[in-house]
Amino acid sequence: MRRYSFFTVVLLCLALLFVDILAFYWLKSITQLITPIRLKTAINIAFWFFTIGLIMAILILKVSLDTINPRRRNLLVSSLYGLVVSSFIPKLIFVIIISILYFTNYVFSENEPFLIIPLIGLFSGFLPFFVILYGIFLGLYRFKVYHVKIKLDTLPKHLKHLRLVHISDLHLGNFNFRYHILERAVKTINQLKPDYIFFTGDLVNNYAWELKGWDIVLNQLVALKGKFAVLGNHDYGDYHEWTSAKAKQENLQAIKGFYDKTGFKLLLNETMIMNKNNLEEQLAIIGVENWGNPPFKQYGDLQKAIEGLDSEIFKILLSHDPTHWSAEVIEKTNIDLTLSGHTHGMQAALILKNKKWSPIKYKYKHWAGLYTHANQYLYVNSGLGWLGFPGRIGMRPEITFLELKD
Repeated sequence: MRRYSFFTVVLLCLALLFVDILAFYWLKSITQLITPIRLKTAINIAFWFFTIGLIMAILILKVSLDTINPRRRNLLVSSLYGLVVSSFIPKLIFVIIISILYFTNYVFSENEPFLIIPLIGLFSGFLPFFVILYGIFLGLYRFKVYHVKIKLDTLPKHLKHLRLVHISDLHLGNFNFRYHILERAVKTINQLKPDYIFFTGDLVNNYAWELKGWDIVLNQLVALKGKFAVLGNHDYGDYHEWTSAKAKQENLQAIKGFYDKTGFKLLLNETMIMNKNNLEEQLAIIGVENWGNPPFKQYGDLQKAIEGLDSEIFKILLSHDPTHWSAEVIEKTNIDLTLSGHTHGMQAALILKNKKWSPIKYKYKHWAGLYTHANQYLYVNSGLGWLGFPGRIGMRPEITFLELKD
């Protein structure tokens, strides 16, 4: 998980405090309807006890972050993240809605009954609060299979009806060694009977120790023709301050070596030709290391991976970050299908039939689902795991089942 400066954390705390002051102002308008003084006082004390406690917990965690065991630190950070989101977002929505209605005089006027304020307050504040709770406790591991059929003019006859499973962004450290959760996803994947399984990076948050015992789970994944993977930005350990370059490199090598235990072929700026001895039935599976726009590192070398590759072969590229597709794939190569992850779909989105929206779209042009440019396709998987906010709202953990058609 990315490190933030102390100044950034202080700004976050000030934002929390500012929103809570505004929320308390409106809360007083509501609590004045309560007759018992002790109940009213208890509500006020509880409000500020939680606010001050949360801000102090954030600051203390930031100051002591480097002294806490990494396993415990990950749990504390994600728990605090959940508390901040479940507190800040509902209060912010509550303050915005009530303030707009009040200052525009749309609802409130001298003739309006004052009871309408707590009613709107309860709805605008508690509704998002319960939605967030749902995302944390029920939405986080509600795995969903997304069935996607892609029609490609360039698809050879022998690849017609090819069955691909695409998964991404496991972030195994966040499962806290609860193997049974991911085993449910493994069982679902195997029921699809895929020809290939592709994993597009972010196996861990930072550390190789997160992988303990997971080889047994991932080894259960069955693909008729093969399992392939690439590295994501979190797999390099770039978000941890290592004691030495050697320690960081050993961590990376341990993560790379893990794939040998799972039956996955890790592709590091290279191409694997399937059916190599039969020219008419060949398939090129290209895998590059992570390549992203700054501040993300650009370890990937696509030109190295495709050097000497026959232009006539049907090509599938595994590249963790979808920005790579726009920068180096479309109009610069004849790669037919690119599979990516990375965005998580922000783990929060509004999806209505074929329409989808998430704030992440303002950062990533291609953030979830299928995209096309001429005869080239990109699919962005929203991830099986999670990072930061320990929940998913509208953007369920994804297993993509792709069927290729001509």
